[in-house]
Amino acid sequence: MSAIETPPLLNRRVQSGSDVPLGACWNGTGSNFALFSAHASKVELCLFDRRGRREIERIELPEYTHQVFHGYLPDVRPGQLYGYRVHGPYAPEAGHRFNPNKLLLDPYALQHHGNLRWHDSLFGYRMGHQKEDLSFDRRDSAFVMPKCVVVDPAHTWGGDVSPDIPFGRVIAYEAHVGGMTMGHEGIDAPLRGTFEGLADPRVIDHLVKLGVTSLELLPIQAFYDEGHLANQGLVNWWGYSTLGFFAPAPRYLTRGGNLHEFKLLVRRLHEAGIEVILDVVYNHTAEGNHLGPTLSFRGIDNASYYTLADDPRFYFDTTGTGNSLKLRQSRVLQMVMDSLRYWVKECHVDGFRFDLATTLGRVGDQYSEDAIFLEAVRQDPLLANVKLIAEPWDTGPNGYQLGNFPPGWAEWNDKYRDTARSYWKGDPGQLGHVAGRILGSANIFAHSGRRPWSSVNFITAHDGFTLMDLVSYNDKHNEENGEDNRDGHSHNLSWNHGVEGETDDGGIIELRDRQRRNLIATLMLSQGTPMLLMGDERGRSQGGNNNSYCQPGPMNWFDWQTDDRQLAFERFVRGLIGVRKAHGLFLANRYLHAGPDARYNRFARWLRPEGGRMEPQDWENGENRATGLLMHENGTFLLMLLNASDIDLDFVLPGDAGRVWARLVDTAEGLADPAGRRRLSAETFALRARTLHLLRTGGPR
Repeated sequence: MSAIETPPLLNRRVQSGSDVPLGACWNGTGSNFALFSAHASKVELCLFDRRGRREIERIELPEYTHQVFHGYLPDVRPGQLYGYRVHGPYAPEAGHRFNPNKLLLDPYALQHHGNLRWHDSLFGYRMGHQKEDLSFDRRDSAFVMPKCVVVDPAHTWGGDVSPDIPFGRVIAYEAHVGGMTMGHEGIDAPLRGTFEGLADPRVIDHLVKLGVTSLELLPIQAFYDEGHLANQGLVNWWGYSTLGFFAPAPRYLTRGGNLHEFKLLVRRLHEAGIEVILDVVYNHTAEGNHLGPTLSFRGIDNASYYTLADDPRFYFDTTGTGNSLKLRQSRVLQMVMDSLRYWVKECHVDGFRFDLATTLGRVGDQYSEDAIFLEAVRQDPLLANVKLIAEPWDTGPNGYQLGNFPPGWAEWNDKYRDTARSYWKGDPGQLGHVAGRILGSANIFAHSGRRPWSSVNFITAHDGFTLMDLVSYNDKHNEENGEDNRDGHSHNLSWNHGVEGETDDGGIIELRDRQRRNLIATLMLSQGTPMLLMGDERGRSQGGNNNSYCQPGPMNWFDWQTDDRQLAFERFVRGLIGVRKAHGLFLANRYLHAGPDARYNRFARWLRPEGGRMEPQDWENGENRATGLLMHENGTFLLMLLNASDIDLDFVLPGDAGRVWARLVDTAEGLADPAGRRRLSAETFALRARTLHLLRTGGPR
């Protein structure tokens, strides 16, 4: 520990302050500091110069109330950099890993300054010749640690109002703050990859024209690059390794910028009618397993913040990252709830997608809908008005919990993803499954009064192939990640259509584009909440990499310099979204699976290509790959025709022979027209191999 003498003057000017609120709170004249630790013996507040390079003062927090160390400094103002050193037992066998030589980040810090530089001093132990031969490490880590910043959170929001999109009308778009703008040459270079870059009117205009209602951002809470990535010249691009639940990631701020840049982004998106949903990681932290660095929580109170194994030297890990936060500890639960409320109240975000949400719902080693975190969210009056989306799995026992989250939650539906991919790839036995997914996966979600929007449908997401790569590669190609292609999923249900990767074969290119249209049309014409992956509307490729979490370059960038082929596909996607928004049957707030709905004069009926209803034997025939879905609402009929086989066929159209049908969607021609200006009148429809069509008749034209 560096020897810094505390001048007597400092001891006189520090006051007792308050144990609430936690964190560094500027009240207009001074700053209160409050840090929870149930097992520490002493907490020292360390103040740094404006560049964060020199520790200028060290002050012991004078009071301890309700397991909170606190003190008030009347002359500490916004902009002050700080961190903590926490004293207590270093006894891993009892779950305690205190080490005051390690500078620690405040869990409640509203902003971080600087970057994390990997160095052996970050570790609380000194590793011996044997892996478990660990001893207390006395090296000071302050010189390689980011610092916390005292912040004045006041912000002028003006007339900002949330678009408050009904969940049933959401068109979600999963995007990365950096990836969305790094390749946009029209944006000033210093702003690319930042919140301000994403707030550029040209970027927002693209989302508006596409028809997006809700922007789901990959993690923006403070995270840093892991040591093994930094050693390879790679980065933590996705951000699923949070170290500060209240602070924005410094890499998304401009030089000298602050949280107001994120608030500006939210306001501009709201003005455009677009919601902001944050992908959040409350299941674990960046400190890893028992051999990981001491950066914050581990050094503040390891036994309180983390779920420990039967042997307290180790962690009970259901996340695959080395640790799991202990949400049954009241102060840890408070931190997570305070964080959620902060982003809603102070930053006006409209919802959250919870990474590995099963971990958040665990009681011991089992998932429960009545877990303390889920109960806390359910009763919170502020969070009751925002969108809650679960990734309903983790890596622990019985970790797959799709459909088992409480009423009011939506869930990422990977069964939708896999079924749609498998069906359009032409796999046998998928027809009945895809029919259920198109009607909102009622067999999974239609209970407890849950609605079709509970199923977040997606074909692609950040984790896996892009849409273009899904139809261009049979296998993953992750060599650039430095793990000998061992990382990432191997079960991708992808098909390269004859050639692995890029090709100039016109026939293969046409079939790939048609398959992209089939997949995206299925997504937009299904009941549930559709989610698009950034760049899929323009054919973004990662070169076959299906685990691009560590790649900072163009592989992960939106391609703003595109060609006519990709712009045509974007127009098709725009048209599809327009078709979806124009027809309430796709936005239905009630399931159609159970037959006629007398209240809304609504029904759905599955048809055989040769005419008549689908019978049980038709569904049971694994070689059947074609069907029709007839939907009705208040005099309007929609007919969706699907043919995933490689054989053209004639589909007998229902109703009178002279009935006129408007053609809304045709994936063979790339047609997606909400107005249905092309018409046909016939007894049969020529349904080409591997195509999807949507027809409309009756009702308003």
